[in-house]
Amino acid sequence: MTLSVDAVPDQDRKGPGRPRSARVDEAIVEAVFELLSSGQSADAISIEAVAAKAGVGKATIYRRWPNKEALLIDAVLAMKGPMPELKGESVRGDLITLIAAMRNKRMAQYGKVTACLMPELFKSSEMSRVYQGVVEPRRELMRGVLRRGIASGELRADLDVELALLVLSGPTLAQNMLRWNPNVPDEGFAENLVDFVLRGAHA
Repeated sequence: MTLSVDAVPDQDRKGPGRPRSARVDEAIVEAVFELLSSGQSADAISIEAVAAKAGVGKATIYRRWPNKEALLIDAVLAMKGPMPELKGESVRGDLITLIAAMRNKRMAQYGKVTACLMPELFKSSEMSRVYQGVVEPRRELMRGVLRRGIASGELRADLDVELALLVLSGPTLAQNMLRWNPNVPDEGFAENLVDFVLRGAHA
């Protein structure tokens, strides 16, 4: 499906200081998602193909992103959505909120897209570095929850925080991208995973 935005004026063409069209931005990023979901690798996707899919000119894309790598990183940010808000009432509750945010309908939809982006991260050290910068704030949010639990005595004092991050995030990513174990139900996934991990982490 071509995501034509011809009916939406490209506001950044109207002179300096004018805001660019958010709808055009969304259409371009959505075009990237559709190309990746169709089976194309990130390496094979071209700016020309994205422009054709989005119904815009190449110049419109280059006014927004200096190169394809920058566009792909913004696509990753768009997939992840806003940072979840934590209540801070309990370690369990906040961890469930964080895992549930990774397992929402948005991430289920984009799991295949993420899998298509993985080879690009392995091949390009720059892409890998930038991707780490994208996900690090979310890791730090989870670190804060775990450290708070250690300080309050809810969690073991000798808990390996970095390993706990991996144990909590790894299964979530595997299910999102690969549906690695279809015998694990989606319903209650966040609660079941957090409770499973916390049984070994409790003080």
